[in-house]
Amino acid sequence: MAWEVFSLIGTIAFAVSGAIVAMEEEYDLFGVYILGIVTAFGGGAIRNILIGLPVSTLWNQEFLFQIALLAITIFFLIPHHLIKHWNRWGNMTDAIGLSAFAIQGAMHAVHQDLPIVAVIVAAVLTGAGGGVVRDLLAGRKPIVLRHEIYGVWAASAGFLIGLEIFAGDLFLYILFIIITFLRICSYTKGWRLPSKKIHYNK
Repeated sequence: MAWEVFSLIGTIAFAVSGAIVAMEEEYDLFGVYILGIVTAFGGGAIRNILIGLPVSTLWNQEFLFQIALLAITIFFLIPHHLIKHWNRWGNMTDAIGLSAFAIQGAMHAVHQDLPIVAVIVAAVLTGAGGGVVRDLLAGRKPIVLRHEIYGVWAASAGFLIGLEIFAGDLFLYILFIIITFLRICSYTKGWRLPSKKIHYNK
């Protein structure tokens, strides 16, 4: 049951996230749909390639494609004056999508009996992959490469699931809430990983 729930949550959240970015960049309706779909399914496609699943597996998710298209359509039709804080909406849906897809990707790898390293990679790629493709298509620096903590939360979810110490849907739902909360805290409180710049003398 948790698998279907996280697939549905992640698909809706990332489809809307992609649509928001497309509208911020003033894309037309076709561009909004393309960016929404790519954001919702890009991470899963990349994950499938790296863990040995055929890319064609993606096309077996007809229901999720329909849900993504419906979510994008509904969001596109919402009057602008009802959505006052575009940036806040984008960050919120992105946090939800990251958490849901990171958990779903990790579960997928565990079901394939892959080692914990592969589970962590699957979590990061599924959780952040779609957002990376979205940002690149929109001409933006990918969120996962910014100072704000992003991919670390997906990796943490993958690590905990990969340990297989915790079992049951309840744990997964609690983990989803925690990862979403931590990601939201990252951008609201400005949590950052250490960084270092190299300056060259001209």
